Amino acid sequence: MYQYNDFDSAFLAERNVQFRAQVARRIDGSLTEDEFKPLRLMNGLYLQLHAYMLRVAIPYGTLSSAQMDKLALLAEKWDKGYGHFTTRQNIQYNWPKLNDVPDMLDALAEVNLHAIQTSGNTIRNVTADHFAGAAADEVADPRPVAELIRQWSTDHPEFQALPRKFKIAVSGAIENDRAVIKAHDIGLYIVKNDAGEIGYQIVVGGGLGRTPMIGKTLKEFVKQEDLLSYLEATVSVWNLLGRRDNKYKARIKITVHEHGIEEIRQRVEDRFQLIRPTFGGFDVELLKEIETFFANPTFKSASTDTYTAAYDADPLFRSWADANLATHKNADYSIVTISLKKHGDTPGDASADQMRAMAELARLYGHDELRISHEQNVILPHVHKSDLPAIYAALKEHELHTANIGLISDIIACPGMDYCALATARSIPVAQQIATRFDELKLEHEIGHLQIKISGCINACGHHHVGHIGILGLDRAGVENYQITLGGDATNSAAVGQRVGPGFAYDEIVPAIERTVQGYLELREDENETFIQTFNRVGMAPFKAFIYPEAQANAA
Repeated sequence: MYQYNDFDSAFLAERNVQFRAQVARRIDGSLTEDEFKPLRLMNGLYLQLHAYMLRVAIPYGTLSSAQMDKLALLAEKWDKGYGHFTTRQNIQYNWPKLNDVPDMLDALAEVNLHAIQTSGNTIRNVTADHFAGAAADEVADPRPVAELIRQWSTDHPEFQALPRKFKIAVSGAIENDRAVIKAHDIGLYIVKNDAGEIGYQIVVGGGLGRTPMIGKTLKEFVKQEDLLSYLEATVSVWNLLGRRDNKYKARIKITVHEHGIEEIRQRVEDRFQLIRPTFGGFDVELLKEIETFFANPTFKSASTDTYTAAYDADPLFRSWADANLATHKNADYSIVTISLKKHGDTPGDASADQMRAMAELARLYGHDELRISHEQNVILPHVHKSDLPAIYAALKEHELHTANIGLISDIIACPGMDYCALATARSIPVAQQIATRFDELKLEHEIGHLQIKISGCINACGHHHVGHIGILGLDRAGVENYQITLGGDATNSAAVGQRVGPGFAYDEIVPAIERTVQGYLELREDENETFIQTFNRVGMAPFKAFIYPEAQANAA
């Protein structure tokens, strides 16, 4: 894990002092809200529906136990006892008081955390595969290069007033994308060329929102030593071409669409050749230094008999292990995903006590590392199998033992109209009701892998476009209306879901989802065929017949 040096610490301290003065000027009336707005957004502070919201960056989703403990402290001392983990691997506090925010930022700085560039028209928090450094299928750990990009992009003088926000993600596993690479402004896959050299496949122009688009390959292979200059060339080209006359057409996906990938590729190449000599190799040396912070932990050698015995004897532990464990590159270890999706709870929320419990598990059993996934769960990336029974018992004490990763109740949901000033419908209650309903039906494990994603407005913070089942809440003449999309895919075979038809009222959406899933169970060839596989095989029409039974009856 990267450790701040003296320069980093001084920069952050100076930034916090500056913002403390700005807050004081807002409170005493020296700054109007319009004048204060760009200043607070530069420091991750939003004005939401009911209160301010502070968004804290968790770079590439990686936390230490001490950092998670500090996040718990913020929730307990300055909020309402919980935090909300987001699809950008950040955490949000929904109820801070303005005069407390400088103290919150100072507390974060004590553990090398901040809220810089979690808002505004800048390069936002760089995200990565939440199994980075542990996954058996990765070419290389993506976190060192994500840290390099974070340092390059933070306070970059050319990129503080971009046409719109800009999001970058990195994955070390091109065959099993866990970072939604193709839905980002720029996505990087770490790859090897025929000579065995590490490099990057660059994807550009992805994004969701009101105009969802899947990213296109800008370049198949960029050498390690050319990465930063190539990224700078790409962002520079968009900074010049990007639409500033219409914020809805300002994202790079629109620029790529309007100019075409070939023209963008040529412009980037021209710019790259011009600026490449100015980097002088300093970035290569910096990456080598950064890589030293991400060495593998010292894995222990021990018997795994306790895990095998628990797996064979305890069906509840076995169910949890089957759903929540992933293959580690060390055969004696597992990657543990802790579900923040207990049936009926708010997806992504964790109490201060739960945060401290997860921090302690990482300290005792997880080599002091935690990860936040874009799916709004928490990961212990390195756990020896002999420790899994003890971890499960501790998770159970704190109601963190739900065995549902990848299942229908493992729902991504934005805060929706319960918190967000932009939202046009509720997301959280819909997610809660769906999870509760399918828990009542006891169908989750029979259904198998199925991703539901819910957004409370067209901005698509809940990633509904790339959900196997996507739900978009809209306002129709003052009434909540929920559209369903099917067939979205967030993996390396990324796809935008297709809208099914007319939307549903708030009290109709859960029954409509139930009919959708029941249709899948009838349509699938066998229990091994997942929802997305069935949809891709049979298409939309059979599902519409289940979702709109009255229309089907009238047609007959």
